[in-house]
Order: sequence, then structure tokens, then C-alpha cells
Amino acid sequence: MKKWFACLLFAVAAQASAASSCTQFTPNAQWPILTNQKMAPKTRMLCYSDFAVLHSGITHGPLWSAEHLTRDHIDAAKDMVRTNKFFEDARLPDGEGATLADYKRSGFDRGHMSPAGNRWNQEAMAQSFSLANVVPQNRENNQRLWARIETSVRKLAMSYDDTYVVTGPIFSGQQLQTIGPTRVFVPTQLFKVVYVPSRQMAFAVVVDNVSTNRYDIRTIHELEAASGIRFPGIPENLKDQRPGGLKGV
Repeated sequence: MKKWFACLLFAVAAQASAASSCTQFTPNAQWPILTNQKMAPKTRMLCYSDFAVLHSGITHGPLWSAEHLTRDHIDAAKDMVRTNKFFEDARLPDGEGATLADYKRSGFDRGHMSPAGNRWNQEAMAQSFSLANVVPQNRENNQRLWARIETSVRKLAMSYDDTYVVTGPIFSGQQLQTIGPTRVFVPTQLFKVVYVPSRQMAFAVVVDNVSTNRYDIRTIHELEAASGIRFPGIPENLKDQRPGGLKGV
């Protein structure tokens, strides 16, 4: 019993330490908060060198992935070479994370939440291929529309320098598709929250996880209601903004 309790305390301390050590990726050091309590069990914070993930042992993937983009980092990322070496994060308990076998012949891409194209050094590039940072994504969606959205966000970050981005899946409906022996949940939609403090601008991009050329711009309040995630780091008075669209998409 003492050994079990000691292990529990160690796990709690390690998770708290991870959360406190990478708060630079979210505005005002405030993490997104799950309001959908069905998703709360088996969640683990995973801190990487330049992004952070809240992982779910229920969906077997990320619930959100947060990054802080600067002009210098995006400029440096232009010279990085993709590793394309996906891996299973050893910090996750057996059965909670997706496996490489889950995606094999699934028909889905391993869709990055914090994109490889934003990583600005070799360590960060390699870490972005953790399966804890990816979800099953429609192949054409990932390689076409979603890629253009990621490029547009990078251009925005280059223009305004200080940009916070949170990306994640949305699971709606009673019957969700899964892939692989682990039964990794397939998102029905994907979202990307963009907050530019210097411009007092905040909005969300939402895309159905299908082959499509359509994306929707949502307010942060609308996304909070749809996703079951609240974004306390973004000022409330900015959460009803809805810009016309993304340039270049």
C-alpha cells in the first residue's frame, strides 16, 4: 500500500511539474480547461520543448495541443527538415496512447495538431511526430485545406510576432468512428484557436474532418460551447470576434 501511494504521489508531482514547466505556450500561463467532464478521466499533460499537449486515455490522442509562435521561431522553422519518424510516447501508460499499428492501413493520415512546419529546432521537429500530438485525419483534408490553414497561421505569426495557437479535435455524435486495435477516436471536426495579444484579436477556425475546401470562422465563445473546452487565457471581451476569414485559404 505504501509503495502504491508513493507511486501515486510521484505521478501527481511529475504531472504538476510538467504543467508548471511549460506554461509559456498558453496566454497568461492559463491552460485550456475541459468543461466536458466525460473527457476528464485519464487526461495527462505532456510537455515538449516548444509545445504542450493534453492527452486523453479515452480517445487515445490529444484533446488539445498548445504553442506560442514568434517571428524568430517561424523564420527558423523554414530551414528545418521533417523527420517523419512517428513514435509512441513512452510517458503514457499502456493502453492509453495510440500505437503505430493503429494507423497502419487505416486510410487516415496521422494529422499533427501542433504542426511540424512550426518547429524551429531539431529536437522540437522530432518531438512533433509523437502520436500524442496527432489524430486520425482525412488524408485530403490534411494535405490540402488543413495545410493551407497552417500556412496562413504562420504568415499571421510572422506579421504580428506574438501569437498563441491551440489546436485540437472535436468529437460530436453518439456513434464515433475508431481505428486500430486501440480504438483511437476519429474526430468529426478539427479546430484551431488563434490569439494575437498585440492586435487584441482572437478567433477560431473549424473544419469538418472530411475531404472539403470549406472552413468556418467561429468566435471563441462558439468554439467553447462546441468543443467542451474553455480558454481562460483569452480575455472575455475578445471572445465574440469573428473576422471575415484567413488570407490565402
